[in-house]
Amino acid sequence: MKIIFKVFFIALFYQQAVAQNLTVERIWRNYEFSAKGASAYQMLNDGVHFVEWSDAGDLIKGDISNNTTKAEILISKSALIWEDKQIVVAGFEFNANEQKVLLWSAPKAIYRRSFEAFYFLYDLNTKKLEALDADHSPQTLAEYSPDGKKVSFIHGNDIFIKDLASGKVSKITEDGKRNKIINGTTDWVYEEEFAITKAYGWSPDSKFLAFLKFDEREVPEFQMAMYGELYPEQYKYKYPKAGEVNSKVTLNMLEVKSAKIQKIDLGAYEYIPRIKWSSQANQLVVQTMNRHQNELNYWLIDATQKTVATKKFFTETSETYVDVDNNLLILQDGKSILRTSEVSGFNHIYKLGFDGTSTPITTGDWDVIEFLGYDGQTKTVYYASAEPGAIYKSVYSIQVDGSNKQNLTPVLGYHNAEFLNGMKYFIHNYSNANTPPVISLRKANGELVKVLEDNTALLDKMNAEKLSQRKFLSIPTPSVILNASLIFPTNYDPSKKYPVFVNVYGGPGHNEVLDSWDGNDYFFHNLLAQDGYMVLSIDPRGTQFRGAAFKKSTYLQLGKLEIQDVLDATRVFAQRPDVDASRLGIMGWSYGGFMSSLAMTKGNGLFKMGIAVAPVTNWRFYDNIYTERFMRTPQENAKGYDDNSPINFAKDLQGKYFLIHGAADDNVHYQNSMEMISALVKANKQFDLFIYPNKNHGIYGGNTRNHLFNMIHDYILDEL
Repeated sequence: MKIIFKVFFIALFYQQAVAQNLTVERIWRNYEFSAKGASAYQMLNDGVHFVEWSDAGDLIKGDISNNTTKAEILISKSALIWEDKQIVVAGFEFNANEQKVLLWSAPKAIYRRSFEAFYFLYDLNTKKLEALDADHSPQTLAEYSPDGKKVSFIHGNDIFIKDLASGKVSKITEDGKRNKIINGTTDWVYEEEFAITKAYGWSPDSKFLAFLKFDEREVPEFQMAMYGELYPEQYKYKYPKAGEVNSKVTLNMLEVKSAKIQKIDLGAYEYIPRIKWSSQANQLVVQTMNRHQNELNYWLIDATQKTVATKKFFTETSETYVDVDNNLLILQDGKSILRTSEVSGFNHIYKLGFDGTSTPITTGDWDVIEFLGYDGQTKTVYYASAEPGAIYKSVYSIQVDGSNKQNLTPVLGYHNAEFLNGMKYFIHNYSNANTPPVISLRKANGELVKVLEDNTALLDKMNAEKLSQRKFLSIPTPSVILNASLIFPTNYDPSKKYPVFVNVYGGPGHNEVLDSWDGNDYFFHNLLAQDGYMVLSIDPRGTQFRGAAFKKSTYLQLGKLEIQDVLDATRVFAQRPDVDASRLGIMGWSYGGFMSSLAMTKGNGLFKMGIAVAPVTNWRFYDNIYTERFMRTPQENAKGYDDNSPINFAKDLQGKYFLIHGAADDNVHYQNSMEMISALVKANKQFDLFIYPNKNHGIYGGNTRNHLFNMIHDYILDEL
């Protein structure tokens, strides 16, 4: 009995010890280390009261400054019954006077940002629930007119307006048709690269509706096979690759009362990346851009008079490209807007007058990351910047005249802020590289109101694991000093030599080396640390928050300087006495897959192993807005395309190379991997390959991520 007990005890101890080790299953199937979020506050116009869904399923109203106040039920769960079924609400919005609520249910994704859903209208006064339009459903991008008398929506690429008093639904445009004409929403490439799906908006007085029309009939069509049936379905959509024809986009103005549509003349342009109405008067600011994306024009469309007037009031040009972002706000004075620009060499906020005058609000050798909002009453601008350093993000306030700048989040790390309606409060999300997010409610001056989620359960769980801290370092190369991060092996011994796994992205305006929470990737990299690997991340030239010159140095030659920097930095790092320079590996996804493919072909055998997930292998295969922003067209810059495309260097492949792709990737097409395979076969190079049927660029769903990372983990163990 004693012997049996002893064996049992040893076995139990062994099981407990093993249970403390990280596994792919714990990370990517059980999701044991997922950080919790917090319920979002949707503030009402007064900036004090909020609405949210209660645990009982009611929409309730509360006072954000007083937790003890009894919540008022605005919509009871029992009121949300339609055709004898409970409506499961996925999202909601109020009209301008907060007497009506627009609800949507059963959203279905279209692409990365777009979705269609079933919309319902609820009147808080009459307690009446109705379907938006059962005859034209599902819909997308529905919204109330500012006066609350109408609701607009998109269905079948056409714009509809419902009059709430009569219940009549009017079809505003008649030419919408898939893969031909789009009204009021965007084509694939605008959604992906300009990050917009809503391409229409109401004037403040509800008399006009401005919208974009996309004529994509001449845009080349791409198709993907979707498997699962005896004969695979061919999914077809319009995708303009580098150098190919774009949609012809026009700005149109609907006068609602007469139903007349006027096409607005904006001169010569290729893109209309932004349209934005003032909240005060019928003034619409429109941005137009040329195909090279190095000239951005600002137009004022004035509908305050009987005749709509059009005026171009500002132009920004660049020797490389001008970034388009969401930092655009029309001030209440009706004379100016707030915008951001890199014209000084760093990204800063400017006050731009409709008379063309431009005045900087922020200045310095650091980049504004994000414009967060403006309080018109106190004339305070809120923004986030990398002033403490390129790996950090802090939240600031400043007066619109540039005075009284204050850091509202002085603790180093990564601070995200979402200012709530009324600009009196913001939701603060703080993390650093080794600490999961702490989410709190703060006053506009940064004062803590309450912690909403501190993720202490996850922290306690992390403390019970064998985790290595992610640390930051600088690596001097012959060309430039680069930011990097490092996770040491779990049982690190400085007298030993360790293999190095390099994690890379490296694309324009995207950083991997940030003092912020990295989610499941943090734990996967710690799993590799438990296996005895160093995990190194490097941000080469082309990444952001180090000024425009650093970011735009890769212009016309994507991949050239980036791979030079990664190779140089890895060589410098490999000189450390604790590194086994014969066991260097690299992995990247998307642009990172492009980089890891270049590393294995142009790296002259530096890396023993490389993994490329969903890689671009030739920029001729990628969409034109993104690619031409940095490369111009293949017709203009063939050498820039060809000199840095991995498929052109397949003959130089050295080491073990693993290519992974989703067959239904609408973003970086599976074509990239197919062409890479052809080049490798032609060069008589052996490689490894795995394809995920029906999976898009994210390669997820069901057991997919667990399978993917188990496969990657096994490959690293076997080949590195």
